[in-house]
Amino acid sequence: MSMKKPKKISVDRRDFLRNATVGAAALVASPLAGNAQETPQAQASAESRNATAPLAPPASRTPEAAAIANLDLQIVERPGSDFMVDVIKSLGFEYMCANPGNTFRSLHESLINYGGNQSPEFITCCHEESAVAMGHGYAKIEGKPLLVCVHGTVGLQHAAMAIYDAYCDRVPVVLMLGNFGDAAARFGFVDWVHSAQDPAATIRDFVKWDDQPVSLTHFAESTVRAYKIAMTPPTMPVALVADHELQERPIPEWPDPAVPKLTMTSPPAGDPDAVAEAARLLVAAENPVLVLDRSARTPAGLALTIELAETLQAAVIDRNNRMNFPTRHPLNQTERGGAAIAGADVIAGLELTDFWGTVHRVRGQVYRSGEVVTKPGTKLLSITANDLYMKSNYQEVQRYQPLDLAIAADAEATLPSLLEAVKRQLTDDRKRTFADRGAKLARVHEQAMQQAREAAASGWDASPISTARMSAELWAQLKDEDWSLVSNCQFVNRWPLRLWNFDKHYQYIGGEGAYGVGYGAPASIGAALGNRKHGRLTVSIQNDGDMMFAPGVLWTAAHHRIPILIMMHNNRAYHQEVMEVQRMASQHNRGITRGPIGSTLTDPPIDYSKLAASMGIFGQGPISDPKDLAPAIRRAIEVVKRGEPALVDVLTQPR
Repeated sequence: MSMKKPKKISVDRRDFLRNATVGAAALVASPLAGNAQETPQAQASAESRNATAPLAPPASRTPEAAAIANLDLQIVERPGSDFMVDVIKSLGFEYMCANPGNTFRSLHESLINYGGNQSPEFITCCHEESAVAMGHGYAKIEGKPLLVCVHGTVGLQHAAMAIYDAYCDRVPVVLMLGNFGDAAARFGFVDWVHSAQDPAATIRDFVKWDDQPVSLTHFAESTVRAYKIAMTPPTMPVALVADHELQERPIPEWPDPAVPKLTMTSPPAGDPDAVAEAARLLVAAENPVLVLDRSARTPAGLALTIELAETLQAAVIDRNNRMNFPTRHPLNQTERGGAAIAGADVIAGLELTDFWGTVHRVRGQVYRSGEVVTKPGTKLLSITANDLYMKSNYQEVQRYQPLDLAIAADAEATLPSLLEAVKRQLTDDRKRTFADRGAKLARVHEQAMQQAREAAASGWDASPISTARMSAELWAQLKDEDWSLVSNCQFVNRWPLRLWNFDKHYQYIGGEGAYGVGYGAPASIGAALGNRKHGRLTVSIQNDGDMMFAPGVLWTAAHHRIPILIMMHNNRAYHQEVMEVQRMASQHNRGITRGPIGSTLTDPPIDYSKLAASMGIFGQGPISDPKDLAPAIRRAIEVVKRGEPALVDVLTQPR
């Protein structure tokens, strides 16, 4: 695919430059323009240009206009950034999230003018961490990455935590890092401090791949390669450096750079002999347990997992890092996971990150030890693409667990052959045994559901409002809608997962990956961006401390009309840390009364409804009376259905 001819654009570049302000013109001026001493030849050349093609009418020339007239302006009709946009468009990016910065200014301009601000559309973010986290949430809804542009050294350092979250959560995000690589081409002090010899070194330990292209052909090939790598399981972020010279200098006439064809890599499936052995172990087991972590990459993965569990009538434990299994399915034993693991004779982990933690209980506070919780002789088997990729510095891999069978492959891609192998080994006797086992599991599942409903009733009329009451009131309004919950449930005691009926892939997207605070608000809004074209009602139960890391993302939601219902879990504390400090105080035999110091968000309390209103979002609250909750939710949903974001501030109990 050859470079397209530049499109006719609505704003002529020459007209734009003629009418630019002094500040804007200074940014695009030649380095010669800043010289205190100019040669006579340069002065004569400038006078000649001004005489033949004045930049402003003499009668209206102000001192500012005269300054612009003396700049050595350089017109580039076919900048490299136009070709970069062609490459980006070829990969089908819907959106580009970024906080604007001069290290990718040419790419920014080409996206909105040459590219028409469509496919991708520029989503204006107020923080680089928010831009990456929006990509994180979006990818877990849409199953593909969006593009994130990051401004130089400072922008990349802002973005780093969110990149690490996506890396640990195995989520694809494509990053382009602006940089001034050539020291001689930097305009001044700011360009120097925003540049690096090796920009991606900051994040190299927690991206899957990175490159620093030195030509447009190199850029094209590496961008397509990066997309393939990001999307091949285990999926992760990738990063490319977009140097300002590649962006701003003209596209060379020869060699004419071309856009390479994208051919996606098939996900790696398990070895047939190993898959047959896994099937033999599962069919022969009396109490098999499937432990799911990030096994359902797509809706097809969810359907395959359900089919495997039903074929075996096996117990299922969902770690809830994706929507892996329906919450109300009778084989779902997540609420009694400890008992299921203790009684298992075969445990199969599908994309299970922490197998050691699944089969051990940690004892001790200062000196820790692990106690095995499985029966002697229990067989452990694993299917995970994580075995195909490993880095050493960051320790997201968890403790090493010896296994009886380890299949290094993508679980979703392996499920069809595993199902076929299981079905080949079934006999009528085993089918009858499986049916009896399934009936028992259904009974204990219903008991666990009933216990959850009874527990939710505790403190029903309390103020502050219980997280169970907030979750139940929200479910009452959502259950007949096409909804999607895009926030982590852990910090509200998992009540939605215990009370609601999750049965569609997009209804839950899991958590942060690395538990980086600041993920929740932007990732939820990124997920809502993915849901928008599908007409889904997106809901987030938002932690208050997380919101305060980068609340500017509320403005992004308002500005881009991203419909989402944000329910504030406003317990006025970083409550996890309150508990940790209290635990330490108890361990040190000092009492827990001073534990909240340094971990609470009071004096003054934060009014999130007013914060939302200041950003252009419909806000209600703070609500402390549980009787006021249902009407507030209904009003907010009406706003969201109009295509706008809404926030309900709820004063809640800690968990």
